[in-house]
Amino acid sequence: MGAQRVAERFAELYGTEPEGVWAAPGRVNLIGEHTDYNDGFVMPFALPHQTVAAVSRRTDGVLRLHSADVGDGIAELRLDDLAPQTDREWTAYPAGVVWALREAGHEITGADVHLSSTVPTGAGLSSSAALEVVIALALSDLYGLELARWKLARLCQRAENVYVGAPTGIMDQTASACCEQGHALFLDTRDLSQQQIPFDLAARGLGLLVVDTRVKHAHSGGEYGKRRAGCEKGAALLGVDALRDIPYDGLDEALARLGDEEEVVRLVRHVVTEDARVERTVALLRAGDPRAIGPVLTEGHASLRDDFRVSCPELDLVVDTALAAGALGARMTGGGFGGSAIVLTEAAEAGTLTKAIEAAFAAADFTAPRVFEAVPSAGARRLR
Repeated sequence: MGAQRVAERFAELYGTEPEGVWAAPGRVNLIGEHTDYNDGFVMPFALPHQTVAAVSRRTDGVLRLHSADVGDGIAELRLDDLAPQTDREWTAYPAGVVWALREAGHEITGADVHLSSTVPTGAGLSSSAALEVVIALALSDLYGLELARWKLARLCQRAENVYVGAPTGIMDQTASACCEQGHALFLDTRDLSQQQIPFDLAARGLGLLVVDTRVKHAHSGGEYGKRRAGCEKGAALLGVDALRDIPYDGLDEALARLGDEEEVVRLVRHVVTEDARVERTVALLRAGDPRAIGPVLTEGHASLRDDFRVSCPELDLVVDTALAAGALGARMTGGGFGGSAIVLTEAAEAGTLTKAIEAAFAAADFTAPRVFEAVPSAGARRLR
């Protein structure tokens, strides 16, 4: 839904024009999975799919929320009643942002909000981060907070970690807030330093497909939290602040020190090798060789499947089918346990690969996947 229609719907709901309309995109992570909460490297880019919000301020301490995608009517919340992990509905994400802003000392006195999104939910494409970031940017603009984009991302992460109760890292919110069109974002999650890496696959005759398996996942579920706790245990056993501090050339020594902690060994091995894969990908793209990143993507999937154990049969089928049909590389993307995979392909072969994946899902009696081309797009912004 475009900015004009979202504004019109806001006026229908609340009886007045909104003060503005904002958008924030979902994201695809090219490489660097489960590294962000280990102070490591990630490389996402923004999708054209976005969450759009029409917003106006209130002065009575009330937050009113409406979503075109949920259909539950207008939810009304009192700001003074907002408390972490008391809301298990979609409203927890925007409410959590308001709570985080107020906790940080910003005087937010209320808002009316209407939302519409094209970011697929449960697909590992950061629909929750898009929702958080669009609210944070709108309120920052309306209330004159002038918050830097990285600060907005931090506040949104706090909303998701503390208010919602999902132990996610900083990547998703930073990608939604900071990505630039035609680029992938090389992000150091320790200090939030950023480099925009040109990523124009079409100019090289390439394409990147996103395959949404339609297998839903939930970050607030227990398996994601177990992986994070295991990584923290590994860092503690190795005497480092985070697994980022284990050098790639010192990995074998580190794993030997972990002894019979088999599960921790697998988690540590994935994180350290994944950080190295991000750096390899950056170097290849800077050298103007995007085709060469294909095997790196495939290595990343094997590590997520075998060491981190966050893949699923549908994701593995996408990767195996794509590679057998001639893809340059493929891997799951996002937190795992469902969601989406990405496939690097010659642009001319994209249709053939799509058909092969759809046929493989049908043969396996899986729900038909949703396949679309990922085009690096702009980050969060004001539309009107």
